[in-house]
Amino acid sequence: MKTVFLIAAGAYFAVSSALSANEFAEDLNRLAQSTIQGWTTETVVIETLRQQNNETAQLSEDDILALDAKWRAETASGGPLINSLLANDLSSYLKTLVAEGQLVYSEIFITDARGLNAGQSGVTSDYWQGDESKWQVPFGTGAVHIGEVEFDESTQTYQCQVSLPIKEGSQLIGVITVGVDLEHLNAN
Repeated sequence: MKTVFLIAAGAYFAVSSALSANEFAEDLNRLAQSTIQGWTTETVVIETLRQQNNETAQLSEDDILALDAKWRAETASGGPLINSLLANDLSSYLKTLVAEGQLVYSEIFITDARGLNAGQSGVTSDYWQGDESKWQVPFGTGAVHIGEVEFDESTQTYQCQVSLPIKEGSQLIGVITVGVDLEHLNAN
């Protein structure tokens, strides 16, 4: 009987989370199409992506996986890959957006045309986002992607990641992903 109850409780939580994501979809889409979209046209975003796309265009899948493994190894104590990315101009810009966001934004990161981090407001758990739907949907279709509502242990908040493509003219050059604290979404 306990097993059935736990399975039922887990199913309830999954359904409850899905309904919560739908509950915020309209507000998150509005945020994506207005505020977040505006950030993607800034010179520092376009120039950083243009430069990084030139540098990463020839990387093989093995090169990308090696960089991702190096990043993961550095997440515990820092290292040259993480430190150089956090110190670039794009990361400084994104840190400012989070600070000015009045608790609405828990994180912001931008990836290049290969799904590799180009700038971020804080350390992400991995360097390569190209294997995840938050990158694949916007880059592959040009559409906004709204992730599931998740409880973030580090901030003790319910948040949702919103991702959208970054374009230079008509060309897709990257993706921006923003962690939105749902408690503060409409407070701004």
